[in-house]
Amino acid sequence: MSAYLILSPIAAMALLSAVVGGALLAQRVGEMRARRIRMQAVATSRQMAATLERVNIADNFRNLFETPVLFYALCLALAITQSATPGMLAAAWAYVALRVIHSAIHCSYNRVLHRFVAFGASFTLLTGMWLAFAWQALGA
Repeated sequence: MSAYLILSPIAAMALLSAVVGGALLAQRVGEMRARRIRMQAVATSRQMAATLERVNIADNFRNLFETPVLFYALCLALAITQSATPGMLAAAWAYVALRVIHSAIHCSYNRVLHRFVAFGASFTLLTGMWLAFAWQALGA
């Protein structure tokens, strides 16, 4: 297995971020036009939260720059150390799939319990991946 295959799930996460970012742009522009909100009226995050009604996609976009940062770091560490295994690659793709599910829920019907299950599963998987990497790095 090529040591750099582990970078492909990173590209998929970047694509997910781009898709959600595009959806955010469309949602923001659409709401601001429909409600005739001036740009300066939402110059700060506090003003935005108080003014805009539809913020779920923005919330999800921010989420994509929180725990996924640990995923990016792990995949890069696996590539640099050339220690990615087929199991770790499969886990990385499973993580991406869970984050896609989380984003789909968050950006659409936004049922908190469903979103929480997807997040919890992705976070648990990521924690397990880090533990496995640490175990392997320590030579245990």
